Amino acid sequence: MVRHALLQLKPAKGQIRHNLEHLERTLLDLKDEHIDVAVVPEAYPTGYFLQGGVRELALTAAELVGRLSAWHAEHYRDPLDLVIGFYERDGGDYYNSAAYLELGGRGLVHLHRKIFLPTYGVFDEERFLGRGHELASFNTRFGRAAILICEDFWHTVTATTVALQGADVIYVPSASPARGLAGAAPANVERWEMLARAVSGEHGLYVALASLVGSEAGKLMSGGSLLAGPEGEVLARAPVFAEAALLADVDLDRIPPVRYDNPMLADLKAGMPLIFPEMRKIVEEL
Repeated sequence: MVRHALLQLKPAKGQIRHNLEHLERTLLDLKDEHIDVAVVPEAYPTGYFLQGGVRELALTAAELVGRLSAWHAEHYRDPLDLVIGFYERDGGDYYNSAAYLELGGRGLVHLHRKIFLPTYGVFDEERFLGRGHELASFNTRFGRAAILICEDFWHTVTATTVALQGADVIYVPSASPARGLAGAAPANVERWEMLARAVSGEHGLYVALASLVGSEAGKLMSGGSLLAGPEGEVLARAPVFAEAALLADVDLDRIPPVRYDNPMLADLKAGMPLIFPEMRKIVEEL
């Protein structure tokens, strides 16, 4: 079993030191739970709705890793893997990124830069950020994983790609403003659950969603973090609109028998030679 903590946190806008200290206190409070992997939402160190403030507040990956590694060495010591979303500065370029860190070990294991930058409704990411251009699964201490940031996950071709690359767990840091409040849960929370169940059930893997809460720029972040299992079931669910540390176990040994009984991923691999030429045509026509 791989013990996970999905940290549904509320950032203070632009207050990087405050937010990272809040994260560190939360992790220390959970130390007796023997967490293997903690997952932190999209853009948590600064808050999500920064617009032009990204230029002043974005961190380099080295700055983020250095800060968290120094804290871990002084206060935590036990090995801890951490998935954390942040605004990244790389020279003169800026990205909505998420890092997989092995604190007490290899440090930065993988960096994903958000590919799909929303520019509709309340969103205007592409005006201030560059697109990522890589989509990859990677090895962790516990198996293969992948990171997709928020809208990246809403395009199912991305999850399919990393599943074909061998991902056992897809980590999804998210910042999702609440909308559609007439039902038992906000409509966006229901949509997230539907997507997570569909992706995990089709590919026989785990989906770990960690979503921001709090109010930003007049928008209320919904929360609703969850863990979906390889048969498309929700294994754990956090409340909406409130901070929470959702603890849940990932059993990677479940994946092979589930994929044996429901060989959708194997069938997709077998069918790729038929599908790929058509996909290439679509790309060439763009």
